[in-house]
Parts: sequence; C-alpha cells; structure tokens
Amino acid sequence: MRKQVVAIVGRPNVGKSTLFNALAGEMISIVKDTPGVTRDRIYADVTWLDQTFTMIDTGGIEPDSSDIILSQMREQAQIAIDTADVIVFMTDVRQGLVDADSKVADLLRRSHKPVVLVVNKVDSFDKMMPDVYEFYNLGIGDPYPISASSKLGIGDMLEAVCAHFDTSKAEQEEDDDRPRVAIVGRPNVGKSSIINKLLGEDRVIVSDIAGTTRDAIDTDVKRNGKEYVFIDTAGLRRKSKIKEELERYSIIRTVTAVERADVVVVVIDATEGVAEQDAKIAGIAHERGKGVIIVVNKWDAVEKNDKTIYEHTKRIREILSFMPYAELLFVSAMTGQRLNKLFDLIDMVIENQTLRIQTGVLNEIMAEAVALQQPPSDKGKRLRLYYITQAAVKPPTFVIFVNSKELMHFSYTRYIENKIREAFGFKGTALKFIIRERKDNE
Repeated sequence: MRKQVVAIVGRPNVGKSTLFNALAGEMISIVKDTPGVTRDRIYADVTWLDQTFTMIDTGGIEPDSSDIILSQMREQAQIAIDTADVIVFMTDVRQGLVDADSKVADLLRRSHKPVVLVVNKVDSFDKMMPDVYEFYNLGIGDPYPISASSKLGIGDMLEAVCAHFDTSKAEQEEDDDRPRVAIVGRPNVGKSSIINKLLGEDRVIVSDIAGTTRDAIDTDVKRNGKEYVFIDTAGLRRKSKIKEELERYSIIRTVTAVERADVVVVVIDATEGVAEQDAKIAGIAHERGKGVIIVVNKWDAVEKNDKTIYEHTKRIREILSFMPYAELLFVSAMTGQRLNKLFDLIDMVIENQTLRIQTGVLNEIMAEAVALQQPPSDKGKRLRLYYITQAAVKPPTFVIFVNSKELMHFSYTRYIENKIREAFGFKGTALKFIIRERKDNE
C-alpha cells in the first residue's frame, strides 16, 4: 500500500525542523543509511503505532515576501501542500497569532486538504493554554498544543494526523494492476521529452489525469496491447537562482512520485554526466525497494569513440555503486534511438520485482554459499545461518534466521545476496533482507 504523505508547513522559525527531527530521531524506521546514498533530511518515514507515513519538512512560508529565498520557500511549501495527503500547520505560542499565520491558513483552506493545526513551544500546558485558544481564530479547527523540543503533546497530534488518512485512494491504486512507472531526474535532463516521444510513437493517450503534484501528470500509455501508467515529475521548468532550493523541492516531488511507482526510471543527461544529485534521486528509489532503470538521455549529442560507452558505464556504476542491480539504457529522446527498449526493460524489471523463489531452493543456495565462504566469527563465537525464506515481493524480501544478529555483518548479507542474484538474476530490483535471531535451543 502507498504510504500517506504528511507535510509540515508554517512560517519560518516556528519549530518545523525541531518537530521533524524529534519524529525522525525517535520513531523513524531507517534501518541503516545505505552506503553511498547521501540522505537529504527533507523527508523521513515515520512509524506511529501501526501507521507508517512519509513526512516532508518544508521551508518557512512568508506569504508576502519579495525576498527571493523566501519566495522560493513559499513555492516549495506549495509543492509540499499539493503533494501531501495531510498537512500539519505549525504556529508559535510565544509569538502569538500573527497576520502571516492567517495568510498561511487561507492558503491551506484553498488546498481543500485535511489540516492539523499545531501550536508549538507550549512548555507548560497549565499556564499557556489561554494563549493556545487564541489560535481558534484561524478558523481551521482545534489547535493541538505541543512542545517539539520537549516532545510534549506529540502523541495527540499524531493521532489527529493519522485520523485523516484516506486509505481508499491508495487501495484504488493498489487494485489497479497496470505497471506504474515514475520518470525522475534533475531538471532539464529530458524527462518530458522521453514521455512525449513514447506517446508520439504510440498515439494512444487514454486519459490525462492530473497527478497529486502540480505539473505531475499520470499518463496512460498503451503498447502491444498492454497498458502502463507513466508518472511524470517534470514540473520544474523555471530557472532558479537558488540551486539548493530547486534541488530541495525536486526531491519532494521525486519522493512522492517514487512512492506511487513500481518501477523508477532515473534519467541522466549524457552531456553532463552523472552528478551527486542523480545519486540522491536514485537513492530514494533504492531505499524504497523499487525497480530501477537508469536511462542516459541525449546520447546522440555525445562524441563517441570505441571506449565512450564503457567509460560512461564505469562512471555511472561508480557513483551509483549502492545499486549495481540497476539496468542501464543509453537513449536519445530527440531521435527516439533505443527508446522502444524501455518497455522491454520495464516488463523484465516488474517480473523480477514479483519473482518468488521456493524455500527449498533458497536454502540450497545458502548452504552452498556458507560452504564456499565461512561465516564470520567474533571472540570465538561463529555466526550460524539456520534457514532462509522469502517473505514478500515488491521488493523481493528474504528472512534469514541466524544465531546472532550482531555477527551477521553487512558484507556477509551482501555475499548471500550476490549468490541469490547469481542464481536468479533479479536484474533491476533491490532485494531486502531481514535478519532474525534464533537461539540454538529454540
């Protein structure tokens, strides 16, 4: 099921990042930061009771500011609002209700999204509640008093947030078994051109449904009698003086598009080569266990000799070393060169994402791997692997039972993964491993 998206918005300096870090630090379900992925602290997966949702932290909104940075923040917050299922609107009890809060409230009312009004910096509920009541004047519902820094009142606030989750929309998407493909990448790498070319070749746009994000459009494409839904994130056409802000909200767009997709096509500009921002974008897909295809666009514009493709491949594999499984395709959206291969790759990746391996076969592979390379030991205690089974698909998820989780180093898990890949390929998809401890006498 697609995770719900919650955006924290409000004026600058009301404590949005403090709340974000309190939730991300305390309740976040990051197992380990993936080696090679620089993590942007703009979004995080938060688990509260039995709900897991994606939380987005936005820049502060100054409704009337002509300052370029603040107007960029306002635009970024607007994207988060358009993208979110629920909005946490944060205010500051110490500053009291100010004119700018009313303007933000008007903006939120126009979004027709559920809003949870939060009044921050309430360090003493007894003394400060009269000041909290003032925020009823915003006309946007009950104010929830919290102190993000002391973590007071956060449970009630999260309860209110989760009460607004509408799972029916996510379930509808779940029931729709057409492959969902997100086209992501930095601005101006040719994402829209690729989709337009694919549509131009196929000439069947069944419908254009406005996606959840402004300028992000779900496009139905039919090829060889099979339907696909392409999620286009190409909405960032305005040149920005502030690169960081542009990157920041292209990340917001990417997170929500990736969340809804089965396969993520990461588009890279061949003339510029692979950049750190490409690694961030690819890292989002990797962390969420999606199928990944790296499409190197504008290949027609690159001067080539017999080593060019090898050199490009080597560089991409180095920077995206955390996802060696990703499929690579060199294309030109302008000439249409090799673009038709994209559909074959999408089909193959989806097949691998949903591949199930029998338990008996998995245990044979694991036994052979252990015989070839002894598991690590520490202070005389050796790691023992008892049993492996596949627990889920999308991504293929394996549970390994061992005698000691601590001895199961990342490198040995990677070794087992490589052995499974040698046997079954699993091209284009991440594999997820859950290590469970079982005592010898159980």
